[in-house]
Amino acid sequence: MSIAENVAAVKANIRAAAVAAGRDPASVQLVAATKMNDADRVRQAIAAGVDICGENRVQEMLEKNRQGAYEGAPLHFIGHLQKNKVKQVVGLASLIHGADSRELLEVISRTALNRGLVQDVLLEVNIGEEASKSGFRPEEIPGVLEYVSTLPGLRVRGLMAIPPICAFPEENRPFFCRMEKLFVDNGEKKYDNVSMDFLSMGMSGDYTEAVACGANLVRVGTAIFGARDYSK
Repeated sequence: MSIAENVAAVKANIRAAAVAAGRDPASVQLVAATKMNDADRVRQAIAAGVDICGENRVQEMLEKNRQGAYEGAPLHFIGHLQKNKVKQVVGLASLIHGADSRELLEVISRTALNRGLVQDVLLEVNIGEEASKSGFRPEEIPGVLEYVSTLPGLRVRGLMAIPPICAFPEENRPFFCRMEKLFVDNGEKKYDNVSMDFLSMGMSGDYTEAVACGANLVRVGTAIFGARDYSK
């Protein structure tokens, strides 16, 4: 199937999952995870109607941006962001999905402030509390949001998570539902520099489960572009 056909199929699945959950399908945005896809393939995805492009690697993002790959769609950074790469991402990506430590938040804040910007970020939650993954523990989120309220040049727009790898998509439902509760509960509190608008969760193998549990940003790569060839 072509990229356009794949995008149409993914968007149809999102619509069906949202309707089944009693949600407005228009409230869910499709983030095309464009890692390891060249500028032409990214342009095809945008032409097919993806809402947002999401890059995992800073150097790849910079190169494709120079080629005009993202014209016509917002650009998000959805990978693990190292503190020494922050200067290359702030102001280019409209949203950073994976702010996973107070130290990283501080660097983003300083960089944005120096540039006269306000950088939007999502807090990454280690919802499975896995030792191998970065991110804040669920119980840390209220304290981090309170801390963010003191940081200029920074605005938290919501939460993001990658649940543990499961054999079947439905096994991730408890993690997605826990994220949705965390999102709603903290959205009811008022902090400066915080606007809980986005819940980013779900990828190619489980995005419909994520939509059923409240995700409004889903990050889909393989289901749009096909399997990546990591041998290259």
